[in-house]
Amino acid sequence: MPSIRRSTAAAAALVALLAGTVTACGPDGDQALGGAAADQKGQADGGLKLPKGVPTSLDDLKEWKDGGWQDWDKWARDAKDFANPVIKDHWKSDRLAKAKTSPEIGVNATGTGSGFDGTDPEPKPVTAEQVARPYHRHMAPVGKIFFDSPKGPMVCSGTIVEDPAHPGKSNLVWTAGHCVHSGKRGGWMRNVVFVPSYNDNGVPMNQVNSTPAQQVTPYGRFWADWITTSGEWIKMGDEATGNGGSAYDFAVLHVKPENGSGKSLQETVGNAARVWFNAPAANQLSSLDAFGYPAAPPYDGARMMNCPARPGRLVMQQGTPAMNRIGCTMTGGTSGGGWFVNRGGQLTLVSNTSISSNSHTWLAGPHLGPEAQRVFADISAKFAKQ
Repeated sequence: MPSIRRSTAAAAALVALLAGTVTACGPDGDQALGGAAADQKGQADGGLKLPKGVPTSLDDLKEWKDGGWQDWDKWARDAKDFANPVIKDHWKSDRLAKAKTSPEIGVNATGTGSGFDGTDPEPKPVTAEQVARPYHRHMAPVGKIFFDSPKGPMVCSGTIVEDPAHPGKSNLVWTAGHCVHSGKRGGWMRNVVFVPSYNDNGVPMNQVNSTPAQQVTPYGRFWADWITTSGEWIKMGDEATGNGGSAYDFAVLHVKPENGSGKSLQETVGNAARVWFNAPAANQLSSLDAFGYPAAPPYDGARMMNCPARPGRLVMQQGTPAMNRIGCTMTGGTSGGGWFVNRGGQLTLVSNTSISSNSHTWLAGPHLGPEAQRVFADISAKFAKQ
């Protein structure tokens, strides 16, 4: 078994893959659900039909910005009801800094489901390490996802991933399902944006408001105009506690720049990670590295962190795929952050943070099998000709 020191070296190798990156700064297809301002069943481009609840006046827009969550358990249950109209400057630096941790999913330290076949022994904690700064030179594809929820503005982590339909010009971001949809008890989040290389120089959160905007959002803000997550997460997932739905807790965002730039997200940032679907089981991987922006104490959400560790397996519910699990001290806000391996010299995503132990000694993320591949293929195909 490789030592933590050896794993740390692997982490350095992963970061080295991006060194020098500088720019100008479900079983059935129907179970992969998504949403946008148009009905997913297909309104003609020339006859866009806005779903119920989308703002159509200034008064409606104010309610949208401020919440309007009274009927949240009903308004966005269906894919066609998700909408994310761009509200320019809604996410200024001060509001970004106020966003709370994501709806963290914690389980007992022993791990719910630890008695199921296919679960490996609980890993020892691995202390998270700070990622070298500036982030755009070391882990440019990683960033923070901000969204409005019934509990106010919240944060997760995400990763720019390559899109086979648009080589070198991807607008896709990988994250956790619970960062965009609350699962079986609610609906879609609102005002979802991605900020790559957030807080590029890693200043403390109490200094973010006085830091130049070009350092807080070095590449700008990118609004989701479509999101897909698994039908299993929507039907089974619970943001309050881990269960079998956690094995399908992944999502993909298609984004567009708030400033209206014609460049894709990947062109703007200069890099993206590949996704490795149907990778070997966790107990067959020698090491991986989990990245994210932990925001719950003792962290403040200002800095990108990394846990290099050897993964094991965790089965949350018999009959669901084994998740990947690593020892890691990162806390809420890390949700959705990418787990990477070096595959053929390429930064390659194999999972994302989904759940953690209540004591913050380990993290677990879904194995990206056929369900994840189908979700990804659906959103890639949807925008293939755009």
